[in-house]
Amino acid sequence: MLTDEYRYKILKILEANPEISQRDLARELNISLGRVNFCLKALIEKGLLKATNFKNSHNKLAYMYLLTPSGIEEKSAITARFLKIKMQEYAALEAEIEQLRHEALQANKQQLNLGLTKQGVRV
Repeated sequence: MLTDEYRYKILKILEANPEISQRDLARELNISLGRVNFCLKALIEKGLLKATNFKNSHNKLAYMYLLTPSGIEEKSAITARFLKIKMQEYAALEAEIEQLRHEALQANKQQLNLGLTKQGVRV
């Protein structure tokens, strides 16, 4: 299954570098070459990408991946959804960090009070 995250990342990378090889794309995404091939085929079948042949400098046949107008629209929509999710994750992480800071401050106060009590100082 092609998730929004991979669809977004693939479209973003291909928009910036349409001549990237599947092997380099797999390396950049940290996924298998087979999965990249599957994802690219799915995006082509959906009409979001167009693959065209060209000869590269090593005289081998290669592909150039171009976003179609539908692909550009889809990338924009995915970007908005992806941004919303990431902003929610960020807000949740900020709240968790603030809670941990509060807990650490309370623990430090308790430790300080305990240390002073052990030294015979009343708090």
